[in-house]
Amino acid sequence: MPDITALISVSDKTGIVDFARALAAQGVRLLSTGGTARLLMDAGLAVTEVAQLTGFPEMLDGRVKTLHPRIHGGLLARRDLPEHMAALATHGIGTIDMLVVNLYPFAQATARPDCTLEEAIENIDVGGPAMLRAAAKNWVDVTVVIDPADYPRVLEELAAGVVKRDTHFMLARKVFAHTAAYDGMISNYLNGLQPGAEERVAAIPTREPFPAVVTLQLTKTQDMRYGENPHQSAAFYRDAASGAASAGLLSSWQQIQGKALSYNNIADADAAWECVKSLDSLGRGGAPAAACVIVKHANPCGVAVGATLLEAYHKAWSTDPTSAFGGILAFNQPLDEDTARSIGEHKQFVEVLIAPQVTPAARAILATRQNVRVLEVPLGTAVNALDFKRVGGGMLLQSPDSKNVARSELRVVTRLAPTDEQLSDLLFAWKVAKFVKSNAIVFCRDGMTLGVGAGQMSRVDSARIASIKARHAKLELAGSAVASDAFFPFRDGLDVVIDEGARCVIQPGGSMRDDEVIAAADERGIAMVFTGTRHFRH
Repeated sequence: MPDITALISVSDKTGIVDFARALAAQGVRLLSTGGTARLLMDAGLAVTEVAQLTGFPEMLDGRVKTLHPRIHGGLLARRDLPEHMAALATHGIGTIDMLVVNLYPFAQATARPDCTLEEAIENIDVGGPAMLRAAAKNWVDVTVVIDPADYPRVLEELAAGVVKRDTHFMLARKVFAHTAAYDGMISNYLNGLQPGAEERVAAIPTREPFPAVVTLQLTKTQDMRYGENPHQSAAFYRDAASGAASAGLLSSWQQIQGKALSYNNIADADAAWECVKSLDSLGRGGAPAAACVIVKHANPCGVAVGATLLEAYHKAWSTDPTSAFGGILAFNQPLDEDTARSIGEHKQFVEVLIAPQVTPAARAILATRQNVRVLEVPLGTAVNALDFKRVGGGMLLQSPDSKNVARSELRVVTRLAPTDEQLSDLLFAWKVAKFVKSNAIVFCRDGMTLGVGAGQMSRVDSARIASIKARHAKLELAGSAVASDAFFPFRDGLDVVIDEGARCVIQPGGSMRDDEVIAAADERGIAMVFTGTRHFRH
Protein backbone atom coordinates (compact mmCIF):
# COMPACT_ATOMS: atom_id res chain seq x y z
CA MET A 1 0.00 0.00 0.00
CA PRO A 2 1.36 3.47 -0.90
CA ASP A 3 2.18 6.01 1.81
CA ILE A 4 -1.09 7.86 2.55
CA THR A 5 -1.83 10.95 4.62
CA ALA A 6 -5.42 11.73 5.62
CA LEU A 7 -6.66 15.05 6.99
CA ILE A 8 -9.76 14.64 9.16
CA SER A 9 -11.87 17.59 10.39
CA VAL A 10 -15.59 16.94 10.92
CA SER A 11 -18.53 18.62 12.59
CA ASP A 12 -20.65 15.46 12.30
CA LYS A 13 -18.55 12.96 14.21
CA THR A 14 -20.77 9.97 13.47
CA GLY A 15 -18.52 6.92 13.05
CA ILE A 16 -15.36 8.99 12.75
CA VAL A 17 -13.40 7.28 15.54
CA ASP A 18 -13.97 3.82 14.05
CA PHE A 19 -13.16 5.12 10.57
CA ALA A 20 -9.94 6.79 11.72
CA ARG A 21 -8.93 3.69 13.69
CA ALA A 22 -9.43 1.54 10.57
CA LEU A 23 -7.35 3.99 8.52
CA ALA A 24 -4.56 3.93 11.11
CA ALA A 25 -4.63 0.13 11.11
CA GLN A 26 -3.86 0.26 7.38
CA GLY A 27 -0.89 2.56 7.96
CA VAL A 28 -2.56 5.87 7.06
CA ARG A 29 -0.99 8.92 8.72
CA LEU A 30 -3.65 11.07 10.44
CA LEU A 31 -3.79 14.87 10.45
CA SER A 32 -6.57 16.70 12.24
CA THR A 33 -7.82 19.94 13.75
CA GLY A 34 -9.44 21.19 16.95
CA GLY A 35 -12.16 19.08 18.46
CA THR A 36 -11.71 16.25 15.96
CA ALA A 37 -8.01 15.96 16.86
CA ARG A 38 -8.82 15.84 20.57
CA LEU A 39 -11.50 13.20 20.02
CA LEU A 40 -9.11 10.97 18.06
CA MET A 41 -6.29 11.44 20.56
CA ASP A 42 -8.64 10.57 23.42
CA ALA A 43 -9.41 7.37 21.51
CA GLY A 44 -5.69 6.51 21.61
CA LEU A 45 -4.87 7.33 18.01
CA ALA A 46 -1.64 8.95 16.88
CA VAL A 47 -2.65 12.28 15.35
CA THR A 48 -0.63 15.22 14.04
CA GLU A 49 -2.42 18.52 14.54
CA VAL A 50 -2.60 20.79 11.52
CA ALA A 51 -0.93 23.58 13.51
CA GLN A 52 2.19 21.40 13.79
CA LEU A 53 2.19 20.87 10.03
CA THR A 54 1.68 24.53 9.09
CA GLY A 55 3.80 26.05 11.85
CA PHE A 56 0.93 28.38 12.71
CA PRO A 57 -1.55 27.96 15.56
CA GLU A 58 -5.28 28.13 14.99
CA MET A 59 -6.14 31.84 14.88
CA LEU A 60 -9.15 34.11 15.29
CA ASP A 61 -11.22 31.68 17.37
CA GLY A 62 -10.62 28.90 14.84
CA ARG A 63 -11.59 30.96 11.78
CA VAL A 64 -8.09 30.43 10.38
CA LYS A 65 -6.49 27.02 10.70
CA THR A 66 -6.39 25.22 7.33
CA LEU A 67 -6.03 28.20 4.96
CA HIS A 68 -2.33 27.58 4.34
CA PRO A 69 -0.09 26.48 1.41
CA ARG A 70 1.00 23.36 3.33
CA ILE A 71 -2.65 22.26 3.31
CA HIS A 72 -3.85 23.44 -0.09
CA GLY A 73 -0.58 22.64 -1.80
CA GLY A 74 -0.80 19.10 -0.45
CA LEU A 75 -4.36 18.79 -1.72
CA LEU A 76 -4.02 20.46 -5.13
CA ALA A 77 -0.68 19.13 -6.39
CA ARG A 78 -1.09 16.80 -9.35
CA ARG A 79 1.02 13.72 -8.83
CA ASP A 80 1.41 13.19 -12.58
CA LEU A 81 3.06 16.61 -13.15
CA PRO A 82 6.78 16.67 -12.27
CA GLU A 83 6.72 20.45 -11.87
CA HIS A 84 4.00 20.19 -9.21
CA MET A 85 5.90 17.56 -7.27
CA ALA A 86 9.11 19.55 -7.59
CA ALA A 87 7.35 22.62 -6.16
CA LEU A 88 6.20 20.59 -3.16
CA ALA A 89 9.74 19.31 -2.61
CA THR A 90 11.22 22.81 -2.87
CA HIS A 91 8.89 24.14 -0.18
CA GLY A 92 8.91 21.04 2.02
CA ILE A 93 5.21 20.29 1.50
CA GLY A 94 3.87 16.75 1.72
CA THR A 95 0.88 15.44 -0.18
CA ILE A 96 -2.51 15.01 1.46
CA ASP A 97 -4.08 11.96 -0.14
CA MET A 98 -7.39 11.78 1.70
CA LEU A 99 -9.64 14.54 3.05
CA VAL A 100 -12.44 13.72 5.45
CA VAL A 101 -14.47 16.89 6.12
CA ASN A 102 -18.04 17.90 6.79
CA LEU A 103 -19.13 21.45 7.40
CA TYR A 104 -20.35 23.63 10.24
CA PRO A 105 -24.04 22.84 10.83
CA PHE A 106 -25.47 26.04 9.31
CA ALA A 107 -28.87 24.52 8.46
CA GLN A 108 -29.33 23.08 11.94
CA ALA A 109 -28.30 26.35 13.61
CA THR A 110 -30.61 28.56 11.55
CA ALA A 111 -33.51 26.12 11.98
CA ARG A 112 -33.55 26.94 15.71
CA PRO A 113 -36.17 29.60 16.50
CA ASP A 114 -33.74 31.36 18.86
CA CYS A 115 -30.84 31.62 16.37
CA THR A 116 -29.48 35.16 16.12
CA LEU A 117 -27.86 36.62 13.03
CA GLU A 118 -24.50 36.57 14.82
CA GLU A 119 -24.84 32.84 15.55
CA ALA A 120 -25.84 32.16 11.97
CA ILE A 121 -22.76 33.98 10.65
CA GLU A 122 -20.47 32.07 13.00
CA ASN A 123 -21.87 28.82 11.56
CA ILE A 124 -20.70 29.69 8.05
CA ASP A 125 -17.78 27.40 7.30
CA VAL A 126 -14.92 28.92 5.26
CA GLY A 127 -11.95 26.58 5.48
CA GLY A 128 -14.00 23.43 5.06
CA PRO A 129 -15.54 24.31 1.66
CA ALA A 130 -12.15 25.58 0.46
CA MET A 131 -10.47 22.27 1.29
CA LEU A 132 -13.34 20.22 -0.12
CA ARG A 133 -13.29 22.07 -3.42
CA ALA A 134 -9.50 21.76 -3.65
CA ALA A 135 -9.60 18.02 -2.99
CA ALA A 136 -12.55 17.44 -5.32
CA LYS A 137 -10.85 19.41 -8.10
CA ASN A 138 -7.86 17.09 -7.71
CA TRP A 139 -10.14 14.04 -7.56
CA VAL A 140 -7.78 11.75 -9.48
CA ASP A 141 -5.21 11.93 -6.67
CA VAL A 142 -7.26 12.71 -3.55
CA THR A 143 -10.01 10.70 -1.89
CA VAL A 144 -12.47 13.27 -0.52
CA VAL A 145 -15.18 12.10 1.89
CA ILE A 146 -18.03 14.24 3.23
CA ASP A 147 -20.60 11.58 4.14
CA PRO A 148 -20.17 8.97 6.90
CA ALA A 149 -22.24 6.62 4.72
CA ASP A 150 -19.23 6.40 2.38
CA TYR A 151 -16.75 5.29 5.07
CA PRO A 152 -17.31 1.52 4.55
CA ARG A 153 -16.80 1.69 0.77
CA VAL A 154 -13.58 3.67 1.13
CA LEU A 155 -12.21 1.29 3.76
CA GLU A 156 -13.11 -1.79 1.72
CA GLU A 157 -11.37 -0.50 -1.40
CA LEU A 158 -8.39 0.79 0.54
CA ALA A 159 -7.96 -2.63 2.14
CA ALA A 160 -7.95 -4.16 -1.36
CA GLY A 161 -5.04 -1.91 -2.32
CA VAL A 162 -6.40 1.38 -3.70
CA VAL A 163 -9.55 3.49 -3.76
CA LYS A 164 -10.94 3.04 -7.28
CA ARG A 165 -11.09 5.80 -9.87
CA ASP A 166 -14.89 5.68 -10.17
CA THR A 167 -15.19 5.98 -6.39
CA HIS A 168 -12.90 9.02 -6.44
CA PHE A 169 -15.09 10.65 -9.10
CA MET A 170 -18.35 9.79 -7.32
CA LEU A 171 -17.04 11.31 -4.09
CA ALA A 172 -15.88 14.46 -5.91
CA ARG A 173 -19.28 14.95 -7.55
CA LYS A 174 -20.91 14.52 -4.17
CA VAL A 175 -18.66 17.24 -2.76
CA PHE A 176 -19.58 19.84 -5.37
CA ALA A 177 -23.29 19.09 -4.93
CA HIS A 178 -22.87 19.41 -1.18
CA THR A 179 -20.95 22.69 -1.24
CA ALA A 180 -23.44 24.13 -3.75
CA ALA A 181 -26.31 23.23 -1.42
CA TYR A 182 -24.42 24.66 1.55
CA ASP A 183 -23.82 27.98 -0.20
CA GLY A 184 -27.46 27.95 -1.35
CA MET A 185 -28.69 27.57 2.23
CA ILE A 186 -26.56 30.52 3.33
CA SER A 187 -27.79 32.62 0.42
CA ASN A 188 -31.45 31.74 1.06
CA TYR A 189 -31.08 32.64 4.73
CA LEU A 190 -29.29 35.96 4.25
CA ASN A 191 -31.45 37.05 1.30
CA GLY A 192 -34.56 36.25 3.31
CA LEU A 193 -33.80 38.61 6.19
CA GLN A 194 -35.89 41.72 6.49
CA PRO A 195 -34.14 45.11 6.05
CA GLY A 196 -32.31 46.33 9.14
CA ALA A 197 -31.25 42.87 10.37
CA GLU A 198 -27.61 43.91 9.99
CA GLU A 199 -28.09 46.56 12.69
CA ARG A 200 -29.19 44.01 15.28
CA VAL A 201 -26.85 41.05 14.90
CA ALA A 202 -27.42 39.87 18.47
CA ALA A 203 -31.20 39.72 17.86
CA ILE A 204 -33.26 36.98 16.25
CA PRO A 205 -33.86 38.34 12.74
CA THR A 206 -37.25 38.43 11.06
CA ARG A 207 -37.35 36.55 7.79
CA GLU A 208 -39.26 37.40 4.63
CA PRO A 209 -41.56 34.65 3.32
CA PHE A 210 -40.04 35.07 -0.17
CA PRO A 211 -36.25 35.70 -0.22
CA ALA A 212 -34.84 38.13 -2.77
CA VAL A 213 -32.89 35.21 -4.25
CA VAL A 214 -33.98 31.56 -3.96
CA THR A 215 -31.46 28.79 -4.56
CA LEU A 216 -32.80 25.26 -4.98
CA GLN A 217 -31.08 21.92 -5.06
CA LEU A 218 -33.04 18.94 -6.34
CA THR A 219 -31.79 15.38 -5.94
CA LYS A 220 -32.92 12.76 -8.43
CA THR A 221 -34.74 9.89 -6.79
CA GLN A 222 -35.68 7.89 -9.87
CA ASP A 223 -36.21 8.05 -13.61
CA MET A 224 -39.79 7.82 -14.82
CA ARG A 225 -40.87 5.45 -17.60
CA TYR A 226 -42.08 8.58 -19.41
CA GLY A 227 -43.59 11.98 -18.67
CA GLU A 228 -47.21 13.10 -18.87
CA ASN A 229 -47.27 11.47 -22.31
CA PRO A 230 -45.20 8.61 -23.75
CA HIS A 231 -43.23 10.94 -26.04
CA GLN A 232 -41.98 12.91 -23.00
CA SER A 233 -39.14 11.83 -20.72
CA ALA A 234 -39.19 12.58 -16.99
CA ALA A 235 -37.57 11.98 -13.62
CA PHE A 236 -38.56 12.57 -10.01
CA TYR A 237 -36.40 14.91 -7.95
CA ARG A 238 -36.66 15.51 -4.23
CA ASP A 239 -36.23 19.02 -2.86
CA ALA A 240 -33.29 18.36 -0.54
CA ALA A 241 -33.82 21.56 1.43
CA SER A 242 -37.49 21.14 2.34
CA GLY A 243 -37.93 17.37 2.20
CA ALA A 244 -36.92 16.81 5.81
CA ALA A 245 -39.59 19.21 7.02
CA SER A 246 -42.33 17.88 4.81
CA ALA A 247 -44.79 15.18 5.69
CA GLY A 248 -46.14 14.93 2.18
CA LEU A 249 -46.36 11.84 0.02
CA LEU A 250 -43.09 12.54 -1.71
CA SER A 251 -41.01 12.96 1.42
CA SER A 252 -41.10 9.40 2.69
CA TRP A 253 -43.07 6.87 0.68
CA GLN A 254 -42.18 3.19 0.75
CA GLN A 255 -43.35 1.18 -2.24
CA ILE A 256 -44.13 -2.34 -1.13
CA GLN A 257 -45.27 -3.81 -4.44
CA GLY A 258 -46.05 -3.02 -8.07
CA LYS A 259 -44.45 -1.50 -11.14
CA ALA A 260 -42.30 1.61 -11.04
CA LEU A 261 -44.21 4.84 -10.50
CA SER A 262 -44.80 7.05 -13.52
CA TYR A 263 -44.86 10.84 -13.75
CA ASN A 264 -48.67 10.92 -13.69
CA ASN A 265 -48.82 8.34 -10.89
CA ILE A 266 -46.78 10.60 -8.63
CA ALA A 267 -48.72 13.75 -9.52
CA ASP A 268 -52.10 12.07 -8.97
CA ALA A 269 -50.97 10.20 -5.87
CA ASP A 270 -49.79 13.44 -4.29
CA ALA A 271 -53.20 15.04 -4.94
CA ALA A 272 -54.99 12.05 -3.40
CA TRP A 273 -52.73 11.95 -0.37
CA GLU A 274 -53.04 15.67 0.39
CA CYS A 275 -56.83 15.39 0.17
CA VAL A 276 -57.22 12.30 2.34
CA LYS A 277 -54.95 13.76 5.04
CA SER A 278 -57.38 16.66 5.48
CA LEU A 279 -60.41 14.48 6.28
CA ASP A 280 -59.37 12.89 9.58
CA SER A 281 -61.32 15.39 11.71
CA LEU A 282 -64.68 14.84 10.00
CA GLY A 283 -65.90 11.79 11.91
CA ARG A 284 -69.39 11.95 13.31
CA GLY A 285 -69.59 12.65 17.03
CA GLY A 286 -66.02 13.90 17.20
CA ALA A 287 -64.39 10.51 16.50
CA PRO A 288 -61.56 10.37 13.92
CA ALA A 289 -62.99 9.59 10.51
CA ALA A 290 -61.92 6.74 8.27
CA ALA A 291 -61.53 8.34 4.84
CA CYS A 292 -61.06 7.25 1.25
CA VAL A 293 -60.19 9.45 -1.72
CA ILE A 294 -60.19 8.29 -5.35
CA VAL A 295 -58.37 10.58 -7.78
CA LYS A 296 -58.39 10.53 -11.57
CA HIS A 297 -56.28 12.98 -13.59
CA ALA A 298 -55.49 15.04 -10.48
CA ASN A 299 -59.20 15.49 -9.56
CA PRO A 300 -61.07 13.70 -6.77
CA CYS A 301 -63.82 11.66 -8.42
CA GLY A 302 -64.97 10.00 -5.19
CA VAL A 303 -64.41 11.04 -1.58
CA ALA A 304 -66.03 9.74 1.59
CA VAL A 305 -65.67 9.32 5.33
CA GLY A 306 -67.18 6.50 7.35
CA ALA A 307 -67.13 4.58 10.60
CA THR A 308 -64.80 2.05 8.96
CA LEU A 309 -62.39 2.12 6.05
CA LEU A 310 -64.60 -0.35 4.21
CA GLU A 311 -67.61 1.95 4.53
CA ALA A 312 -65.58 4.93 3.36
CA TYR A 313 -64.30 2.99 0.34
CA HIS A 314 -67.78 1.80 -0.70
CA LYS A 315 -69.17 5.34 -0.48
CA ALA A 316 -66.24 6.88 -2.39
CA TRP A 317 -66.36 4.23 -5.13
CA SER A 318 -70.14 4.57 -5.58
CA THR A 319 -69.78 8.30 -6.37
CA ASP A 320 -68.35 7.60 -9.81
CA PRO A 321 -67.42 3.96 -10.54
CA THR A 322 -66.68 4.80 -14.16
CA SER A 323 -64.09 7.47 -13.40
CA ALA A 324 -62.64 5.36 -10.57
CA PHE A 325 -61.37 2.88 -13.19
CA GLY A 326 -57.60 3.36 -13.39
CA GLY A 327 -57.62 5.79 -10.46
CA ILE A 328 -55.53 6.40 -7.38
CA LEU A 329 -56.90 5.16 -4.03
CA ALA A 330 -55.78 6.88 -0.82
CA PHE A 331 -56.75 5.91 2.73
CA ASN A 332 -56.00 7.74 5.96
CA GLN A 333 -55.97 4.60 8.15
CA PRO A 334 -54.16 1.24 7.86
CA LEU A 335 -55.59 -0.75 4.96
CA ASP A 336 -57.27 -3.84 6.37
CA GLU A 337 -58.18 -7.22 4.93
CA ASP A 338 -61.89 -6.46 4.38
CA THR A 339 -61.21 -3.28 2.43
CA ALA A 340 -58.49 -4.89 0.32
CA ARG A 341 -60.82 -7.79 -0.51
CA SER A 342 -63.63 -5.40 -1.44
CA ILE A 343 -61.37 -3.55 -3.88
CA GLY A 344 -60.77 -6.88 -5.56
CA GLU A 345 -64.47 -7.79 -5.58
CA HIS A 346 -65.27 -4.57 -7.42
CA LYS A 347 -62.69 -5.65 -9.99
CA GLN A 348 -61.51 -2.07 -9.85
CA PHE A 349 -58.41 -1.35 -11.94
CA VAL A 350 -56.18 0.60 -9.56
CA GLU A 351 -53.00 2.39 -10.61
CA VAL A 352 -51.76 3.28 -7.10
CA LEU A 353 -52.99 2.47 -3.61
CA ILE A 354 -51.77 4.58 -0.68
CA ALA A 355 -52.21 4.10 3.07
CA PRO A 356 -50.25 4.84 6.25
CA GLN A 357 -49.86 1.09 6.65
CA VAL A 358 -50.99 -2.08 4.89
CA THR A 359 -51.76 -4.99 7.20
CA PRO A 360 -50.16 -8.39 6.45
CA ALA A 361 -53.56 -9.84 5.52
CA ALA A 362 -54.26 -6.97 3.13
CA ARG A 363 -50.78 -7.37 1.61
CA ALA A 364 -51.48 -11.01 0.90
CA ILE A 365 -54.67 -10.09 -0.98
CA LEU A 366 -53.01 -7.28 -2.94
CA ALA A 367 -50.08 -9.53 -3.85
CA THR A 368 -52.35 -11.34 -6.31
CA ARG A 369 -52.49 -8.09 -8.32
CA GLN A 370 -48.80 -7.42 -8.84
CA ASN A 371 -49.31 -4.48 -11.21
CA VAL A 372 -50.97 -2.42 -8.47
CA ARG A 373 -48.45 0.00 -7.01
CA VAL A 374 -48.88 -0.04 -3.21
CA LEU A 375 -47.34 2.74 -1.12
CA GLU A 376 -47.05 3.09 2.63
CA VAL A 377 -46.72 6.74 3.67
CA PRO A 378 -46.52 8.07 7.26
CA LEU A 379 -49.54 10.23 8.00
CA GLY A 380 -48.39 13.71 9.04
CA THR A 381 -49.67 17.26 9.08
CA ALA A 382 -46.62 19.29 8.02
CA VAL A 383 -46.68 21.03 4.65
CA ASN A 384 -44.07 22.23 2.20
CA ALA A 385 -42.88 25.78 2.86
CA LEU A 386 -43.50 26.90 -0.73
CA ASP A 387 -45.37 25.72 -3.81
CA PHE A 388 -43.71 26.02 -7.22
CA LYS A 389 -45.20 26.30 -10.69
CA ARG A 390 -43.14 26.54 -13.86
CA VAL A 391 -44.03 29.20 -16.38
CA GLY A 392 -42.20 30.28 -19.52
CA GLY A 393 -38.92 31.86 -18.47
CA GLY A 394 -39.31 31.36 -14.73
CA MET A 395 -41.11 29.96 -11.72
CA LEU A 396 -44.06 31.14 -9.67
CA LEU A 397 -43.67 30.64 -5.92
CA GLN A 398 -46.48 30.81 -3.38
CA SER A 399 -47.26 29.74 0.15
CA PRO A 400 -49.28 26.49 0.20
CA ASP A 401 -53.08 26.55 0.38
CA SER A 402 -53.15 25.29 3.96
CA LYS A 403 -56.17 27.30 5.17
CA ASN A 404 -58.90 25.16 6.71
CA VAL A 405 -62.09 26.98 7.64
CA ALA A 406 -63.52 26.12 11.07
CA ARG A 407 -67.23 25.86 11.75
CA SER A 408 -67.00 28.95 13.95
CA GLU A 409 -65.70 30.98 10.98
CA LEU A 410 -68.71 30.32 8.76
CA ARG A 411 -71.09 33.24 8.21
CA VAL A 412 -74.75 32.43 7.59
CA VAL A 413 -75.99 34.92 4.98
CA THR A 414 -79.53 33.63 4.33
CA ARG A 415 -82.69 33.82 6.39
CA LEU A 416 -82.59 30.03 6.74
CA ALA A 417 -79.66 28.69 8.77
CA PRO A 418 -78.22 25.22 8.09
CA THR A 419 -78.90 22.43 10.58
CA ASP A 420 -76.02 20.78 12.43
CA GLU A 421 -76.20 17.86 10.01
CA GLN A 422 -76.10 20.22 7.05
CA LEU A 423 -73.12 22.07 8.54
CA SER A 424 -71.22 18.78 8.73
CA ASP A 425 -72.00 18.08 5.07
CA LEU A 426 -71.04 21.62 4.07
CA LEU A 427 -67.66 21.41 5.79
CA PHE A 428 -67.02 18.04 4.16
CA ALA A 429 -67.95 19.41 0.75
CA TRP A 430 -65.72 22.43 1.34
CA LYS A 431 -62.70 20.27 2.17
CA VAL A 432 -63.22 18.25 -1.02
CA ALA A 433 -63.72 21.32 -3.22
CA LYS A 434 -60.32 22.61 -2.13
CA PHE A 435 -58.70 19.74 -4.05
CA VAL A 436 -60.85 19.92 -7.19
CA LYS A 437 -59.56 21.85 -10.20
CA SER A 438 -61.29 25.21 -10.71
CA ASN A 439 -64.04 25.93 -11.45
CA ALA A 440 -65.19 23.39 -8.85
CA ILE A 441 -68.69 22.36 -7.79
CA VAL A 442 -69.12 19.46 -5.36
CA PHE A 443 -72.42 17.86 -4.27
CA CYS A 444 -72.22 15.92 -0.94
CA ARG A 445 -74.45 14.25 1.64
CA ASP A 446 -73.82 12.02 4.64
CA GLY A 447 -70.03 12.24 4.38
CA MET A 448 -69.70 11.33 0.72
CA THR A 449 -69.46 13.04 -2.64
CA LEU A 450 -72.44 12.67 -4.94
CA GLY A 451 -71.24 14.58 -7.98
CA VAL A 452 -68.06 16.51 -8.84
CA GLY A 453 -67.78 19.15 -11.55
CA ALA A 454 -64.16 20.10 -12.21
CA GLY A 455 -61.99 22.29 -14.38
CA GLN A 456 -64.61 24.06 -16.47
CA MET A 457 -64.30 27.57 -17.85
CA SER A 458 -67.67 28.57 -16.38
CA ARG A 459 -69.02 27.74 -12.94
CA VAL A 460 -72.49 27.01 -14.24
CA ASP A 461 -71.06 24.31 -16.54
CA SER A 462 -69.26 22.73 -13.58
CA ALA A 463 -72.60 22.67 -11.72
CA ARG A 464 -74.32 20.97 -14.67
CA ILE A 465 -71.53 18.39 -15.03
CA ALA A 466 -71.61 17.55 -11.31
CA SER A 467 -75.34 16.86 -11.50
CA ILE A 468 -74.93 14.77 -14.66
CA LYS A 469 -72.25 12.68 -12.92
CA ALA A 470 -74.59 12.08 -9.98
CA ARG A 471 -77.44 10.96 -12.23
CA HIS A 472 -75.10 8.64 -14.13
CA ALA A 473 -74.10 7.02 -10.81
CA LYS A 474 -77.81 6.80 -9.83
CA LEU A 475 -77.26 8.99 -6.78
CA GLU A 476 -80.07 11.15 -5.44
CA LEU A 477 -79.21 14.85 -5.02
CA ALA A 478 -82.33 15.81 -3.05
CA GLY A 479 -81.27 17.31 0.29
CA SER A 480 -77.62 17.56 -0.72
CA ALA A 481 -75.00 20.13 0.28
CA VAL A 482 -72.98 21.96 -2.40
CA ALA A 483 -69.57 23.60 -2.23
CA SER A 484 -68.25 26.11 -4.75
CA ASP A 485 -64.51 26.81 -4.56
CA ALA A 486 -65.07 30.49 -5.45
CA PHE A 487 -68.06 32.81 -5.43
CA PHE A 488 -71.07 32.49 -7.73
CA PRO A 489 -70.70 35.45 -10.11
CA PHE A 490 -74.39 35.17 -11.10
CA ARG A 491 -77.42 33.37 -9.71
CA ASP A 492 -77.55 30.95 -12.66
CA GLY A 493 -75.08 28.49 -11.15
CA LEU A 494 -76.90 28.60 -7.84
CA ASP A 495 -80.22 27.94 -9.56
CA VAL A 496 -78.76 24.88 -11.30
CA VAL A 497 -77.66 23.21 -8.03
CA ILE A 498 -80.97 24.07 -6.32
CA ASP A 499 -82.94 22.68 -9.26
CA GLU A 500 -80.98 19.45 -8.83
CA GLY A 501 -81.94 19.17 -5.14
CA ALA A 502 -79.35 21.07 -3.09
CA ARG A 503 -80.72 22.41 0.20
CA CYS A 504 -77.61 24.23 1.44
CA VAL A 505 -74.57 25.85 -0.16
CA ILE A 506 -71.10 26.86 1.02
CA GLN A 507 -69.09 29.40 -0.94
CA PRO A 508 -66.49 32.10 -0.25
CA GLY A 509 -68.60 35.15 -1.07
CA GLY A 510 -66.98 38.31 -2.30
CA SER A 511 -68.77 38.87 -5.60
CA MET A 512 -70.12 42.28 -6.57
CA ARG A 513 -73.41 40.39 -7.00
CA ASP A 514 -73.40 38.69 -3.57
CA ASP A 515 -76.68 40.45 -2.66
CA GLU A 516 -78.31 39.11 -5.83
CA VAL A 517 -77.10 35.55 -5.11
CA ILE A 518 -78.16 35.72 -1.45
CA ALA A 519 -81.59 36.98 -2.51
CA ALA A 520 -81.86 34.05 -4.93
CA ALA A 521 -81.03 31.61 -2.12
CA ASP A 522 -83.71 33.17 0.10
CA GLU A 523 -86.18 33.09 -2.79
CA ARG A 524 -85.51 29.36 -3.30
CA GLY A 525 -85.65 28.61 0.44
CA ILE A 526 -82.13 27.22 0.98
CA ALA A 527 -79.41 27.93 3.54
CA MET A 528 -76.12 29.46 2.43
CA VAL A 529 -72.91 30.18 4.32
CA PHE A 530 -69.85 32.21 3.36
CA THR A 531 -66.32 31.15 4.26
CA GLY A 532 -64.47 34.32 3.29
CA THR A 533 -61.79 32.09 1.73
CA ARG A 534 -61.59 30.80 -1.83
CA HIS A 535 -59.68 27.76 -3.09
CA PHE A 536 -58.76 28.22 -6.74
CA ARG A 537 -56.72 25.24 -7.96
CA HIS A 538 -55.02 25.61 -11.33
